[in-house]
Amino acid sequence: MFDMTKVDRLKAAIQGERVDRVPVALWRHFPGDDYRPEDLARATVDFQQRFDFDFVKVTPASGFCLKDWGSRDRWVGNLEGTREYTHYPIQSPDDWREIKPLDPTKGELSAQLRCLRLIAGALGKDTPFIQTIFSPLAQAKNLVGRDNLLTHLRLYPEAMHEGLQTITTSIARFIEAAIDTGIAGVFYAVQHAQYGLLAEDEYRTFGVPYDQQALEPAGSLWLNVLHLHGADVMFDLLADYPVQVINWHDRETRPTLSEAQQRFDGAVCGGIQQWDVMVRGAPDDVQKQAIDAMKQTGGRRFILGTGCVTPVIAPISNIRAAREAVTEG
Repeated sequence: MFDMTKVDRLKAAIQGERVDRVPVALWRHFPGDDYRPEDLARATVDFQQRFDFDFVKVTPASGFCLKDWGSRDRWVGNLEGTREYTHYPIQSPDDWREIKPLDPTKGELSAQLRCLRLIAGALGKDTPFIQTIFSPLAQAKNLVGRDNLLTHLRLYPEAMHEGLQTITTSIARFIEAAIDTGIAGVFYAVQHAQYGLLAEDEYRTFGVPYDQQALEPAGSLWLNVLHLHGADVMFDLLADYPVQVINWHDRETRPTLSEAQQRFDGAVCGGIQQWDVMVRGAPDDVQKQAIDAMKQTGGRRFILGTGCVTPVIAPISNIRAAREAVTEG
């Protein structure tokens, strides 16, 4: 058996080449520790040092990119570690025209860049790390509220487009600045490419062009991960995005891992059910799903993970079982 570095293992997996073992990565929120960049960096590094995953996903609270526009949130106990929004700065359609692109060297965006630099210094060059980026529509939702977003999108499209362009410009600027910290890629989180939320034509209009613009600066990176959140996702519509990996709730919604490999040229990431198995299951259940996922994919073009964040209450034994499955399965 030959041994590979994390970088070589991931690059080989993406290309469908032989690997010494299947790569594995789990990630989670760190509620309470994500209020300050130094604490988030320390919690992220501690988690990685404990489990030695093949890459690190940096997971700030979703509001990190919104607070400089006036958004407010707090953690009130959500078991995934996410926060609830307490103030939406967009109160009327005209407000979309008032927000301006953010400067990544200032405010909360600057704080997140500091977090990335701290992580880079602690991990060194052998462990790739990627920064979470929320899509323009996902950010818009948290600026105006979920219900109002759909109202503005359908009744005030011109104002909505102006707001989305401003958000997209800010995302692109932030990614450009984040590249200088040493990130290997971005974890691009899309929340609205679900047939239960939008029609495909709506996502083509209000999602795709802004996603493409936002991702453009990440084109030079080698570990961009697309996360399709939710059920009945528009997998085929987004499968040609400039990413090397796609992650979705594969145990809960189509396509399966094996189906997705027929429709996407890079690596697929998933295999373990987020709640019923990772939280409520036993270590044997975790390993059974991991083994099944490796069989589905033949262990090629595959990264073992969950369909979304690992809940903060997931037993340590289950996280350990997922990590060990790629060496014992």
